[in-house]
Amino acid sequence: MADYPNLNTVAYDVPRPHVARVTQNRPEARNAQSTEMTYELNMAFDYANQDDDIKVIVLAGAGPHFSSGHDMRGGGRPMTDFKPVGTWGNFTKPGMEGFMAREEEIYLQMCQRWRNLAKPTMAMVQGKCIAGGLMLAWACDIIIASEDASFSDPTVGFGVNGVEYFMHPWELGARKAKEFLFTGDPLSAQEAYEAGMVNRVVAREALEDFTLDMAEKIATKPAFALKVSKLSVNQMLEAQGQQVALSAAMSLQELAHSHNLQVFGTAVDPTGVPAAVKR
Repeated sequence: MADYPNLNTVAYDVPRPHVARVTQNRPEARNAQSTEMTYELNMAFDYANQDDDIKVIVLAGAGPHFSSGHDMRGGGRPMTDFKPVGTWGNFTKPGMEGFMAREEEIYLQMCQRWRNLAKPTMAMVQGKCIAGGLMLAWACDIIIASEDASFSDPTVGFGVNGVEYFMHPWELGARKAKEFLFTGDPLSAQEAYEAGMVNRVVAREALEDFTLDMAEKIATKPAFALKVSKLSVNQMLEAQGQQVALSAAMSLQELAHSHNLQVFGTAVDPTGVPAAVKR
């Protein structure tokens, strides 16, 4: 598979033997996730997953920040430009029918697909990782963060329960997750490490080499053994109810959006949005 995918908002390369790197490439927008970027990330992940020479996939962000989350300024290409990858459709239907279908497709089901890729995945996080950026990192098996990285979810201020891929209690534990959500305050890389959300914290200048060195080390292991090892851990989490809990939290997300539509005429509480958009 020599011909890399032709993408606009995502870059793809193979920086080490058997290691693919998928890079969010909108640094001018702090790598805000447009619909186009979401589908292009999925294309790049699929490409790496289907390449028998690739054994590890690294997710990165171009520029000073990993991700500022969902692109709340709108614009870009519509859903109808893309072929759905999940089980939902009817994205142009009016009201909550179309809204919920879109959110299930590009947020929850996309992250579940990426979480279940048959190869180890690593997130290389620097700078800010906000809201939707958490979803990208949390879908990966290993998170390496630079010392200047910070993690935040300000979406309770938008009038919802948190980002759509609701991994907060699994990543942070119940009490820390509640503080994280209720306050919207960021976690430093060190705090995230102490909570067990981040595997390693390294100097900013060492982030790329450290991550790629670990990826290259992992890639020396047998591909099938890596696959079944990952599957074993994921199945353990599923047995504990992780997937059911994610679906339940997504339903509450849509309830919150419906409430906001009735009260404010928009899917999010406008009083909480401006400060976060200016971040």
